[in-house]
Amino acid sequence: MVLSDVFFLALCVAHLPVSTFTLPFEQKVFMDFGMDANEEGLMMRDVEYGSAMEELPPVEPTCPFGCSCVNMVVQCSDLHLYYVPMEIPRDTKLLDLQNNVISELGENDFKGLSNLDTLVLVNNQIARIHPRAFLPLHNVQKLYISHNLLTAIPKNLPSSLLELRINENRIKRKKLGSINNVIYANMIFCLSEMGQNPIQSSGFEHGAFHGLTLNYLRISDAKLTAIPKNLPESLQELHLENNLIQAIEPYDLSHYSNLVRLGLGHNRIRTIDHGSLVYLYNLRELHLNNNRLSGVPTGLPYMPNLQVVYLHGNNISKIEVNDFCSDSSGVMTTSYSGISLFSNPVKYWEVDPSAFRCVNNAMGVQFGNARK
Repeated sequence: MVLSDVFFLALCVAHLPVSTFTLPFEQKVFMDFGMDANEEGLMMRDVEYGSAMEELPPVEPTCPFGCSCVNMVVQCSDLHLYYVPMEIPRDTKLLDLQNNVISELGENDFKGLSNLDTLVLVNNQIARIHPRAFLPLHNVQKLYISHNLLTAIPKNLPSSLLELRINENRIKRKKLGSINNVIYANMIFCLSEMGQNPIQSSGFEHGAFHGLTLNYLRISDAKLTAIPKNLPESLQELHLENNLIQAIEPYDLSHYSNLVRLGLGHNRIRTIDHGSLVYLYNLRELHLNNNRLSGVPTGLPYMPNLQVVYLHGNNISKIEVNDFCSDSSGVMTTSYSGISLFSNPVKYWEVDPSAFRCVNNAMGVQFGNARK
């Protein structure tokens, strides 16, 4: 029995791997199974060495097919797009969709684009805009939507909007409440371009601008026959060039005492009633060029902040000595930096030089030949 046991033991030893060398066990870290998973120790090592979970590769930013996406600017112009493309990066600041054939803006076209600052939709075929299309644009400041087929100002414009260009559409009436749902709080500069829309003077409903804070308004090439009533009193610049306005009546400008610049060039103005300009105490620049005036408007000497007057291209044939400068002592008078009178039939050599005594620049008065 002893001999057989020894033989069996020798047989087992013979089958052991020859190259196996087992080191003795050595305790290096006390394994505390009550250790919190966030504490430094053994339970964190799998994550550190990546043996427990492999990191996923970063998601590549999306960009609509055919567009260019660089530095938060998405350029999708001139692509013959029929709709607003999908997969616009959420961090986009400027989205350019001009010169396409987009005909409609849907409710979710701009969903998720809360960082958008500027939206360019110029020169499309947009005729319909969903009432909620612009609601996701919480930070947009500039909206350019001119050269389209709109018949009304879009609803629910963003309250962050500072600049709106909507000229050259088909807007015929400025309806009550069409834009005054937007109250521009803390506004520094607001621009509304409504030029080349067939609005006409009757196209502004009473109260159409009620409650709206607006600093700049241009309504040119719109077939206006008179200065619109009840425009925002906050206006600092009003441009009504290239219309059919024929006269300025006493109370046409009575609500616009904040105006700094008034553009009435290229109309058909023949008369400016006495006292019509007295309300424009803060006016610095007056454009009355290319009209049908036969004389210098009254009241200019009593506008103390007026600096530049454009009267060229009229029918002015005579200039009186007090047309521009006050003759009253102790009255704060105008100090001009420029007066343009060229292309009028006035004979400059017959004008008393003292008529321009309040012009602070010897080269500030521009005369020239009458139009042929």
